[in-house]
Amino acid sequence: MKKNIRDLQLNEIEEVMSLMGEPKFRAMQIFAWLCKGIEDFDEMQNVPLNLRKKLDEEFFIGFFRPAEVQISALDGTRKYLFVLKDGNAVESVFMKYKYGNTICVSSQVGCRMGCRFCASTLAGLVRNLSPGEMVQQLLAAEKDTGEKINHIVVMGSGEPFDNYENVASFIKIVTDSAGIGLSMRNITVSTCGIIPNIHRFAKDFPQVNLAISLHSPTDKGRSEIMPVNKKYPVKELIEACRKYTEETSRRITFEYTLVRGVNDNEEHAAMLASLLKGMRCHVNLIPLNKVEETGLETTVRKQAGKFLEALEKRNIAATIRRELGDDIDGACGQLRLKTMAKSAQKK
Repeated sequence: MKKNIRDLQLNEIEEVMSLMGEPKFRAMQIFAWLCKGIEDFDEMQNVPLNLRKKLDEEFFIGFFRPAEVQISALDGTRKYLFVLKDGNAVESVFMKYKYGNTICVSSQVGCRMGCRFCASTLAGLVRNLSPGEMVQQLLAAEKDTGEKINHIVVMGSGEPFDNYENVASFIKIVTDSAGIGLSMRNITVSTCGIIPNIHRFAKDFPQVNLAISLHSPTDKGRSEIMPVNKKYPVKELIEACRKYTEETSRRITFEYTLVRGVNDNEEHAAMLASLLKGMRCHVNLIPLNKVEETGLETTVRKQAGKFLEALEKRNIAATIRRELGDDIDGACGQLRLKTMAKSAQKK
């Protein structure tokens, strides 16, 4: 069975060239073409025909085009639904900021973490995405928009640290100066708190930004909305985060989705401030992007403001996230979920 050549890092393509009896420099040529988003080996103009034929015998070039694109009339945010080679679907989001363009990349088809507020976990985990399938999301968005993407957040469908090896390979591919060449500081990976891989990430990628999906300052509250807390409770998670900041000298971001009547009062804010006291961190407050199936409601803007003030007066750096794509299916997994529902109705 042919393999997706986009899954390979530059050093892995060098190994393929060695096995094929080809000079090492051919690997850099091939890698550079792949990072330009080509879809056929014959587009590799400076690669000999006989080598292109050999590559085509063993590999395919993975690519996909959007099956559906939702474009926000408010801010130009684009929500993509990509159909994969095996018929599964994933989402990506293209967002415009003053500092450049960002893509939110999915790392899995579905998710098994079971967070109550998230649409991507409602149908469970189907499979991990390969490194190349993550790269393809970036390349497809650049091709669709005609614009360069400067930042990546691995915050789409799936839990990145539940697919650690492939996410790690993806980061190495997109930061390689021989290809896309993104700065590691322009990449953020978000996790629900798989502690062993937080320690691993600190050693493997000390320059890549880390975000923790926290969403509650207590074990009781967090376990109710995030089942992962039963395995990795708040105290142990925060200890791991403190160690991460000490080892990397990097600030850590805590994502905190505000859910009405669940985790959004000033007492929650006070407990959160106490929990994070003295840590090099920033709290990103996120008004819940409502998903009908969850039965949860978003916090009113005034209450979000009070929560922010309660953190700031306790010397915790925090902001309320700018809401992008409010008029489209902006939450993780929403568009895929709707597409799955439509398909089921047709059957």
